[in-house]
Amino acid sequence: MKSTTRREFLEAAGAGAALVGLGSVARSSEFQASRPKIAAITTAYHYLSHAYHIVGRFFDGFDLHDGQGLHHPGYDVASLFIEQTPANDLGKEKARRHNVRLSSNIADALMLGTGKVAVDGILLIAEHGEYPFNPKFQKLYPRARMFREILEVLKTFDVRVPIFIDKHLSYDSTEAQRMYDSAKLAKIPLMAGSSLPITWRLPELEVPLGLPWNEAVVASRGEVEIFGFHALESLQCMAERRDRKGHPQGVKAVTCLQGPAVWEAQDRGGWSADLLKAALSRSHTLNPGDIRQNTKDFVPPPGRPSFLAEPIAFVVEYADGFRGTALILNGQVDDTTIGIKLDRERDPVVSTLFYLPAPPGARFFDPLVLRIEDFFRTGRPPYPVERTLLTGGMLDALLESRLLDGRRIETPGLLVIDYEPPVDSGFIKTPLGG
Repeated sequence: MKSTTRREFLEAAGAGAALVGLGSVARSSEFQASRPKIAAITTAYHYLSHAYHIVGRFFDGFDLHDGQGLHHPGYDVASLFIEQTPANDLGKEKARRHNVRLSSNIADALMLGTGKVAVDGILLIAEHGEYPFNPKFQKLYPRARMFREILEVLKTFDVRVPIFIDKHLSYDSTEAQRMYDSAKLAKIPLMAGSSLPITWRLPELEVPLGLPWNEAVVASRGEVEIFGFHALESLQCMAERRDRKGHPQGVKAVTCLQGPAVWEAQDRGGWSADLLKAALSRSHTLNPGDIRQNTKDFVPPPGRPSFLAEPIAFVVEYADGFRGTALILNGQVDDTTIGIKLDRERDPVVSTLFYLPAPPGARFFDPLVLRIEDFFRTGRPPYPVERTLLTGGMLDALLESRLLDGRRIETPGLLVIDYEPPVDSGFIKTPLGG
């Protein structure tokens, strides 16, 4: 059998652009001849936090299981800003060990004491840390505030450095829209989102662009906001590929159902029970027994207020009339799958698992870091940031619907969001092991 070169392996993993190096982004000229530098802006850096997994891969490399040892991203972490450093902090020691500047503020992390912007890429990872919840069970991570501070420094020096924002832009859809608009106005390359759209799919499933769809159902789990984003992102990264019949990607209305109302809606035909079964058939964690009883028996972990002890249904009505549903089924599954019904005679129902290898390795961060590396090198996100803007906006409106006892909420601000999905959705296709 023909051996695979690392270049071919990385292209299969979705990192081909990182090797080709297409395009460029305005950078400080004195750093062009050396390895480019990145600033990591984080809320917390502790064991198994997102900063631990993402920044740690830039520090230490990671195994691509291609027989050629660790892959080290072609960027040096030059600075690390950590907003909260409690007793379990690992960031300060990591910075010391890797000779990285431990900055006391965001401006210093971007300037490195030079009096001007001295980095070539920015990681904004505002996930984890002690922040309050609002009544909608949104954790008030300061992504928007940190982004504004970053943007102020870049605008002061008229520099355009690519920024990656972990997960959604902001829990607040109005704030997220401001972030998107200000980055676009300043011509700052922006990428956001999580690993779900680009992790392994079991089985591998790439629905061709432009096919007519009838319905999609996601089965997922976890906390209503923190993991609800993942469920909706899994829906959107697939549904964006449908034939929209000339309509924008946007969403016209959403409804959040909870508890018995979920099964009542399913019994009324709110979504296909058979399509849900197709999604659940791909789960690696499926609980035997009756789904309604299993979700009723679920006991949330202590100290996690947004882990709800009832099933949740996120119903999304798109501008073109298409409807997608994402179900949070704690007690039934502990992973994320999707079932899709295509409008075709042959193999109309397809399904897959968005496979997330478990911690401590959490290898689903491998494809995310490869894609971030692509983005920093080219200045072009691998998928439109509008996807994240739309997904975060759906979630914000759905959590409002939950507070209003399942009222249907029209979303005119989301209705106009539009973008074209990439032909290659970019999910990783390399082997899982050596």
